[in-house]
Amino acid sequence: LNLEGKYSWIKSPRYNGEPMEVGPLATVVVGLAAKNPRITKIATQFLEDTGLPLEALFSTLGRTAARLLECKLSTDYGIEAFNSLVENLKTGDQSTCAPYKIDKNKEYKGRYIGNVPRGMLSHWVRIKDGVVSNYQAVVPSTWNAGPKDSKNQMGPYEASLVGIKVQDITQPLEIIRTIHSFDPCIACAVHLMDTKGNEISQYKLNPIAMQCNI
Repeated sequence: LNLEGKYSWIKSPRYNGEPMEVGPLATVVVGLAAKNPRITKIATQFLEDTGLPLEALFSTLGRTAARLLECKLSTDYGIEAFNSLVENLKTGDQSTCAPYKIDKNKEYKGRYIGNVPRGMLSHWVRIKDGVVSNYQAVVPSTWNAGPKDSKNQMGPYEASLVGIKVQDITQPLEIIRTIHSFDPCIACAVHLMDTKGNEISQYKLNPIAMQCNI
């Protein structure tokens, strides 16, 4: 391993070799570019009400506002999605579980790629000999918080901080506000492993306490 120049425990995923910001701002911007009628309606209304130009979305303010706009989008059309699920249940199998059977003589590969409140989420799994042999999750904060890559390209966190003026260096609130606008989940983004297969650490979680914090 070449450890020179490394300064983060988070990897740097890329799309066609380019860093990508994921999350509500990306949802709103892509929706506007695609002329999605629902997103265009709420985003245009926001810009009119605030008197802000479209370019204002590409900022800490815009990223924070986009999170609220996405919430409004879910609120406005959530009942429509719910009713569609109800109608779908009426037309087919009403079971809530998809049974499966694993053949130990076969190897399986699967993935999930979708959008969640923080942005694009993917899960990757491989099953061999009836057990999970490899599992990996690439969460939104991995995309956003990833450091410079081999091409020296900044990730979204770092790029968003370029040019920010800090009034008081002992209290860099401007930096904190910008990073907070991404709604970080670093605990999900960081993964550690020992290349020699040694155990790094063990953690025991209290399921009762976790339920109380949901």
